Amino acid sequence: MPRYRSIFKDETKLDISYVPSRLPHRDRELRLLMEFFSFLLQFPAKMTQRVIITGDIGTGKTALSQRFGVDIIREADKNGTNLRYVHVNCREYRGSLFMILHHIISLFYPNFPKRGYAAEELLRNFLNILDEENIYLILALDEFDSLVEREGSEGVYKLTRLQEMRQNKPQRFSIICILRDLKAIGALDASTRSTLQSNVISLEKYSKEQLRDILSDRASLAFKTLTVSEETLNLIAELASSEGGNARFGIELLWRAGKYADAENFDMVALECVRKAVSSIIPTVRKSDLASLSFHEKLFLLSISRRFKESENDHISLSEAEKAYNIVCEEFNIEPNSHTQLWKYLHSLSSIGIIETKVASVGSRGRTTIIYLSRIPARELEKELSALLEKEA
Repeated sequence: MPRYRSIFKDETKLDISYVPSRLPHRDRELRLLMEFFSFLLQFPAKMTQRVIITGDIGTGKTALSQRFGVDIIREADKNGTNLRYVHVNCREYRGSLFMILHHIISLFYPNFPKRGYAAEELLRNFLNILDEENIYLILALDEFDSLVEREGSEGVYKLTRLQEMRQNKPQRFSIICILRDLKAIGALDASTRSTLQSNVISLEKYSKEQLRDILSDRASLAFKTLTVSEETLNLIAELASSEGGNARFGIELLWRAGKYADAENFDMVALECVRKAVSSIIPTVRKSDLASLSFHEKLFLLSISRRFKESENDHISLSEAEKAYNIVCEEFNIEPNSHTQLWKYLHSLSSIGIIETKVASVGSRGRTTIIYLSRIPARELEKELSALLEKEA
């Protein structure tokens, strides 16, 4: 039995729960968070803070908050300040204020009873624990919209105005609310909204180039040297960009592609592994889509799939595809269609999501059409098309 080899160095660096030491393209937002909470390092008992982090899926909201939590606790330790950071996903606790508070208290008192208390009593107990242990706490409420939907203005108001019940006592409790869209808090009354919306950090979608940097960072941590090529990173960045700049999607895709590479005992993450990975997450093409293509469209797509199967480039030119198509037509003993007709086929195949195309400049004046096969394994596509063509030939 052959010895198992892995191209991974540490695949946990691609896990969703991993907090990287560096967040490419989020330095400004991290500095802003530190600025908002800088009082905790100098005068922790004098004030409290509420911050909202908002942005689409995969823009790094959770990673930003968690990285900040690690950093500010490290700085507080230098000052001898007993600061804690607690991160709670509200959706995991069904948006229930009671369940969220009980979870937080149980972190300090694991045997705290689950019954016999109302949410308001838990709030008081929570503050008493912070006083008794001389703790200052930053509570990050991820998927905050879940809490808003469940508890409405009253529950959120109690949580955010908790310190106002404690006149002349140390201010111990600050909040970070993490949500996709500020519209989610539109249902709250004006008074409650005003307590939240003074400090908002909005995360923009990552560009393809920024995604490329993030993936390169993670690849260097997770994989052995020279096992992830530039072409592979570019393809995954392109796919993550097409999913709305979703870095989380890109990182998961990189991990899956690595697992496919290991399964095939490859020495590196091939482009074909990426195509297999993305087709396992998003089934792009149904067999019925392929069956409905015309005979020559199938021939042309077969030639494209073969060209990609033989190549480790993430794209081919239309002229390369046309040469491959002419060879396939010879194989089937059929007259090839014209260049103009092939261009129409490209447009059709692109419109149903089988391939992607773009026009690129060549030299000082020339332009050429570039073809990408990003979401379907070339080998599987070739196999399916060959079976269909065999029936029609």
